Amino acid sequence: MRFALNHIAAPKLSLPDFFATARALGATEVEIRNDLPDIVGTWDPAEVKAEAGKAGVTIVSINALYPFNVWAGDLPARAEDMADYAAACGAKALVMCPLNDGTPVEFDRTVGALRAMKTILDTRGLTGLVEPLGFPISSLRTKAEAIRAIQAAGGEGTYKLVHDTFHHHLAGETELFPNWTGLVHISGVIHPDVSVADMLDAHRVLVDDQDRLENLPQIRALLEAGYDGPFSFEPFAPEVHDAADPKGALKDSMAFVSAQL
Repeated sequence: MRFALNHIAAPKLSLPDFFATARALGATEVEIRNDLPDIVGTWDPAEVKAEAGKAGVTIVSINALYPFNVWAGDLPARAEDMADYAAACGAKALVMCPLNDGTPVEFDRTVGALRAMKTILDTRGLTGLVEPLGFPISSLRTKAEAIRAIQAAGGEGTYKLVHDTFHHHLAGETELFPNWTGLVHISGVIHPDVSVADMLDAHRVLVDDQDRLENLPQIRALLEAGYDGPFSFEPFAPEVHDAADPKGALKDSMAFVSAQL
């Protein structure tokens, strides 16, 4: 398996240090973000590309365009700006997340957004990585529904899925779609008392032997089904972000996962 690093795994590291840490851990694929930390809003894309080249890492995605399935207001302009940035910094794809505030979004509206976004992505040679969010309040919870929308939009050549082990577990989805999967996000939940319905991003830590999300069975099943892309660490818990030795913590999690597989 190929490990990758999402910058949220060590958000207090500067961009050059984050890239260097990834390489030191044996990962040559990284994800940059537009929230925590906001690399897109604070770095010139040409400088990001130069730093990636120095470190010898590939930027697999920018995370994330939100809410991609509400194609209104400033979203079209933000989508074009992010796609321009991705092309300029050398990123291969944009992660696209659906509205997640309890407001339903009609299927046809999601399809329309995918059609509109397809032109933006195709003209810049980018892939759209659609990431269903498994929260009960999410407007697009399952990968099966995302695939149905992509097919309705004629987007088979443009879009892939993000299989997020946290969201897969929350959604209760059992089917895997390895041929549709372009990226896997991995994180664990170890809090013993929180119910699945109440799990939040703040509960997401690095994967270890206390994990409740069945990361290892998910990873094993994806590999056995033919997925050969990166597995990117994406923990959101404050205790991970505040770790005194983020590199050491990531190294330990990588070693645990690798040993179990």
